[in-house]
Amino acid sequence: MSVRKVILTLSLLLAAVAARAQFDTHFTHYWALQGYYNPAVAGLSGRLNMYGTYAMQMAGYTNAPATMLIGADMVLPTEKKNQAVSANLYNESIGLFTNQRLFAGYAYQFNLWSGRMAIGVSVGSLEQKFDGSKVEAEEAGDDAFPSSEIDGMGLDLTAGVHYTHRLFYAGLSVMHVTAPTIELGETHEIKIDPTFYFSGGCNIQLKNPLLSIQPSMQVMTDLQAWRADLTLRGTYTYDEKRYYAGLTYSPMTSVAILLGGEINSVSFGYAYELFTSGVGLIHGSHDLYVGYVMDLDLFKKGKNKHKSIRIL
Repeated sequence: MSVRKVILTLSLLLAAVAARAQFDTHFTHYWALQGYYNPAVAGLSGRLNMYGTYAMQMAGYTNAPATMLIGADMVLPTEKKNQAVSANLYNESIGLFTNQRLFAGYAYQFNLWSGRMAIGVSVGSLEQKFDGSKVEAEEAGDDAFPSSEIDGMGLDLTAGVHYTHRLFYAGLSVMHVTAPTIELGETHEIKIDPTFYFSGGCNIQLKNPLLSIQPSMQVMTDLQAWRADLTLRGTYTYDEKRYYAGLTYSPMTSVAILLGGEINSVSFGYAYELFTSGVGLIHGSHDLYVGYVMDLDLFKKGKNKHKSIRIL
């Protein structure tokens, strides 16, 4: 890879990072991955909830970002069923960079007014790597480009609150509370600023009992750059199966097309994001999602009778 290609790749990455509020990956299925952004969401379904996603951004570019996330959360078998735990594994490759996060969370729930309030925190490690062995600089010994693989690790903390009402839900969280500085080798370092997330949504049942719509939104910012996503999905429900289609609009950034559904406790979705600025409409992003929920029956016979209060 020549210096020009390195500079071009880094320029594309910087453009993408600016569009997604600095460090964090933006997932088009943000409304289905709330546990990644906000640890307070853990356990709100009352069931064992597992999910995974794979995002391929700026398709067609060499060394374009690719991100994988898998996670799970569940209610602890306490008497009041008001405590939950979660775990997430995140891996992202951007050119010669690799970002990895492994974190576990805890959430506490309590009734508030006519809804349910939850407070959560997650802690884990954030590791970043740069493979300098693949850089082919025009001038040997250029200190601007490491010649070998370098890596660094830092402590990462996320905290949030989430409120669920029969009519709506809303959440607020902060990622990278510790503002970790990742030291790559002896001469390079990257400081990661805290990122704030606000999300909300509701479920609107139409006159036709088979049809409903789910508006939702998310705003993310590190107080320097910001991104907002406004989503509208229409859902058709029949014989305990659900299918949806929708659109997401991000001002000054993109438009995304959504398709998915849920069959026998397995949810799935596909989204294609078309950028309206920067890289253009052709080099969009693919976003795949799959989830699975199951009732918990750890200590007693019979079926678990917890009911989900999460608005999907």
